[in-house]
Amino acid sequence: MNHFQAILAQVRTLLSSQKPRQVRALLDGLLEEELLSREYHCALLHEPDGDALARKISLTLLEKGDLDLTFLSWVCNSLQAPTVERGISYRDHGDHSLCATMELGSPEGSYLELLNSDADPLHLYHLYDQMDLAGEEEIELSSEPDTDTINCDQFSKLLQDMEMDEETREAYANIAELDQYVFQDTQLEGLSKDLFIEHIGAEEGFGENIEIPVEAGQKPQKRRFPEEHAMDSKHRKLVPTSRTSLNYLDLPAGHIQIFTTLPQRLWQISGAGTGLSSVLIYHGEMPQVNQVLPSGGLTTPSLPQSPDRPGSTSPFTPSAADLPSMPEPALTSRVNETEDTTSPSPSQEDPESSIKLPKWPEAVERFQHSLQDKYKALPQSPRGPLVAVELVRARLERGSNKSQERELATPDWTERQLAHGGLAEVLQVVSDCRRPGETQVVAVLGKAGQGKSHWARTVSHTWACGQLLQYDFVFYVPCHCLDRPGDTYHLRDLLCPPSLQPLAMDDEVLDYIMRQPDRVLLILDAFEELEAQDGLLHGPCGSLSPEPCSLRGLLAGIFQRKLLRGCTLLLTARPRGRLAQSLSKADAIFEVPSFSTKQAKIYMRHYFENSGTAGNQDKALGLLEGQPLLRSYSHSPVLCRAVCQLSKALLEQGTEAQLPCTLTGLYVSLLGPAAQNSPPGALVELAKLAWELGRRHQSTLQESRFSSVEVKTWAVTQGLMQQTLETTEAQLAFSSFLLQCFLGAVWLAQCNEIKDKELPQYLALTPRKKRPYDNWLEGVPRFLAGLVFQPRAQCLGALVEPAVAAVADRKQKALTRYLKRLKLGTLRAGRLLELLHCAHETQQPGIWEHVAHQLPGHLSFLGTRLTPPDVYVLGRALETASQDFSLDLRQTGVEPSGLGNLVGLSCVTSFRASLSDTMALWESLQQQGETQLLQAAEEKFTIEPFKAKSPKDVEDLDRLVQTQRLRNPSEDAAKDLPAIRDLKKLEFALGPVLGPQAFPTLAKILPAFSSLQHLDLDSLSENKIGDKGVTKLSATFPQLKALETLNLSQNSITDVGACKLAEALPALAKSLLRLSLYNNCICDKGAKSLAQVLPDMVSLRVMDVQFNKFTAAGAQQLASSLQKCPQVETLAMWTPTIPFGVQEHLQQLDARISLR
Repeated sequence: MNHFQAILAQVRTLLSSQKPRQVRALLDGLLEEELLSREYHCALLHEPDGDALARKISLTLLEKGDLDLTFLSWVCNSLQAPTVERGISYRDHGDHSLCATMELGSPEGSYLELLNSDADPLHLYHLYDQMDLAGEEEIELSSEPDTDTINCDQFSKLLQDMEMDEETREAYANIAELDQYVFQDTQLEGLSKDLFIEHIGAEEGFGENIEIPVEAGQKPQKRRFPEEHAMDSKHRKLVPTSRTSLNYLDLPAGHIQIFTTLPQRLWQISGAGTGLSSVLIYHGEMPQVNQVLPSGGLTTPSLPQSPDRPGSTSPFTPSAADLPSMPEPALTSRVNETEDTTSPSPSQEDPESSIKLPKWPEAVERFQHSLQDKYKALPQSPRGPLVAVELVRARLERGSNKSQERELATPDWTERQLAHGGLAEVLQVVSDCRRPGETQVVAVLGKAGQGKSHWARTVSHTWACGQLLQYDFVFYVPCHCLDRPGDTYHLRDLLCPPSLQPLAMDDEVLDYIMRQPDRVLLILDAFEELEAQDGLLHGPCGSLSPEPCSLRGLLAGIFQRKLLRGCTLLLTARPRGRLAQSLSKADAIFEVPSFSTKQAKIYMRHYFENSGTAGNQDKALGLLEGQPLLRSYSHSPVLCRAVCQLSKALLEQGTEAQLPCTLTGLYVSLLGPAAQNSPPGALVELAKLAWELGRRHQSTLQESRFSSVEVKTWAVTQGLMQQTLETTEAQLAFSSFLLQCFLGAVWLAQCNEIKDKELPQYLALTPRKKRPYDNWLEGVPRFLAGLVFQPRAQCLGALVEPAVAAVADRKQKALTRYLKRLKLGTLRAGRLLELLHCAHETQQPGIWEHVAHQLPGHLSFLGTRLTPPDVYVLGRALETASQDFSLDLRQTGVEPSGLGNLVGLSCVTSFRASLSDTMALWESLQQQGETQLLQAAEEKFTIEPFKAKSPKDVEDLDRLVQTQRLRNPSEDAAKDLPAIRDLKKLEFALGPVLGPQAFPTLAKILPAFSSLQHLDLDSLSENKIGDKGVTKLSATFPQLKALETLNLSQNSITDVGACKLAEALPALAKSLLRLSLYNNCICDKGAKSLAQVLPDMVSLRVMDVQFNKFTAAGAQQLASSLQKCPQVETLAMWTPTIPFGVQEHLQQLDARISLR
């Protein structure tokens, strides 16, 4: 490492005093000497960070051995005349010694002399520049020191060297990150890094964007100039030129003069004999297209390179003050601003010599306009009224099972983080936080019918209307158009699937998209419908070449950030099982929430207003109030619409209307009239198609799948099927996912193809280990139970012929035997809730009571989401069971109203919920005047045992104590909150960083827990409350009169803390049974203090002082004190600082001393 630092210091000094042109010559020399590979040479040419470049060159030299003196002499020669043909190579210097190196004599010939000389670096800088000019064979003389001259061959070679494919850039980006991680050191004082970047950026980046006027009669070719995004110097990169870009440059032999002092980084190139007045090369932000640029006959003189020049943003870019003839707007204009025509200076009035810079190629612009027109034509409103809801931020967490898979976390109600604004606004905020050049994955999750597809289409429509300016292209792709096994895909097939409305994406458009991936937004809607979604993060990705590959390979390349690296990928999907594998690397995850009670009412009112029956909306709300289960289901937009449809139909009949009490009854009532007017067997045929598609995770089908045009026409007319949007093929989709689930259950209930013994697996309550049923149609179990058990005439018989419906009798017996053999104690919380739903759908009192009476007394739903329908069926089951229950409702996301409904049940004797949710419920009940329910909620709430794992837990506990003190200022123990009064075990496990910060707050409120028996301050990662924490804790001992166990292990306690603890321990003499000071820093002084207080601890039974730092002297004092304590049963005292012989001797004297 010392050798590396020595080489690094030398290379840094050399690079800091050289021009980028000379640095390039050095890299070319290393390439010729085979010290660099061709790919690594190209990567170093694009390195914007001078310090990183020095480290990478030093790493290369370090691998070659002791090259200090040999390298320096050769490098200095290379830097003197980089363009002159070198006669002596690096290897020719290999046999020379120090004397040979010093013989060069001049400062520029020897690094040691250059280092020790008094030469001005700026003077040497211009000296090297003049030497370079003098070494050229053919040159156009110029009086300006900043004018470089290169010929066409050199210019073409530079463009080719800057060309790299995406895979190579990624490989060397990883090398750069590894280099930065391993060899990160302090910044070298001297030349500023920003100065180096400005210098190299101004002279090395001119090959990116070029426009050259062609001869008359030819159509000019245009190239888009990419916007320069704001980024730090670490991530600033030059955009490589693609292969096709060389077709835009055709210069004859001759010399080209490059002037780096034009405003906004415009280079003027004058070529002798080219027939062109001037050629401008642009790098950075593009001026407005209507600005007139300087004519080729005049050149802008170079200005002195002074960082102190007023008005300049860098030493190499002139300011407005330096260019009085250039109007101010021409220096500050951007592409997306309104184009203002500026008055040209006298040198700009010749229209024949002016050049207008294009925005991008004409084909690309046409394609963009076609894409925008397509999205503008799509219908934006879903079927039904719109109700504004806000997205909720979500996250993944490790699952409760032993596998390493991550699951969607369920936050408490008050911990939800709302993302204000629509999805377009959310994308704008998220894109501002992403790392430059990195693919960004954003996922929007939600249950079926929540409106995810509407969100996605809104984004594309918003972009088409001129918003979301950070994207040049937005591709909205429904995933049902992609999943075709056996097909081979190109990238254009993924962006513009052939089954969608065709858009011509030629090679020029695709090439532009590949070179500008950070300006692309790809939306994959209904991602759960893809069979290829599993294992995308670790599976093999497709080839990055134009060769076709599988859809899985294309998706894997995007997810693994190898294809279209830098784009934004937006996914919409249902939060199902293995989908979390693909989302584990998502940059942002959002959920579409359900309707609140208020939003559901707003939806119903808008529905009846839009249908022209506004007078019936109050009656419809009255119907819904009479059926609490359907009222809870109306929090789902798709079910709220179904309830509105049925309510409207019932009210139009004018008879005594009443909504059904089950979800199955709702869909039977909706489909009954359609089934009566259907062609023979049409509903059964449609049910079979729904089931077969669901088994393949699909919801769309070709029109040719129908047996007749009559059946297809009936399905579309009745609203059961609908045309898919923007597709060219004749495809139909079910009007809702729940309708597909219902039809699939109809097929299971009446078909003879499935054996009776196989039917229980489709309830998905106890999945089989071999060939499990994946339950993609997640609504099937509830519908199947309802169709099989409910009375045939009002249910299945209303949909199919009586002879077909008779098959359900045999299936009913099979399911009854299965449900009665189930052991509810073995079911997980989610499957227990599904069982309650299935039992409720049966409407069979025997099955419902059998399930309810088997419920265990303690029900834990920790980490399981409780929706409003779950809360309803759970509450009804608890009432039916006629026994007392305790509920654990932490991390369930239960709404405050649902939490109040469960707490108010007389059979619920105690409950646990998050502190924040519970206190929010108390405040709500107090404001509403619900005194009786508030009292019940306070008396039943418990936090036993309480484990603080985050600062928020400590803050919530502090808030709970403050709430009690406000309600009971007299500190009467009889009026204390039961949750505080009855707390017996408290654990504190915040770790070594957060522990010392949060413990003072905990120590302040500890006296409020008068019944506390177990205080555990130990953590697997160590809390380290230290001596200060022990001092604060000791002050609370007089109030903790019931404390029996005190665990202070691994808290960095020294003699100071041990002495303070020993002084306060007599206050716990009558209650403390166990004291642990394991793995602290207690020495002999602290051991002596503990030994002195030990006889006073009349109730102490176990004391653990293992792995401390006291010696034999401290051990002997503890052992002597132990002789006076007959009540102590065990003293664990082994520590590495005590000789083993001493420990054995002490153990022989008293067997209560433990050395394990």
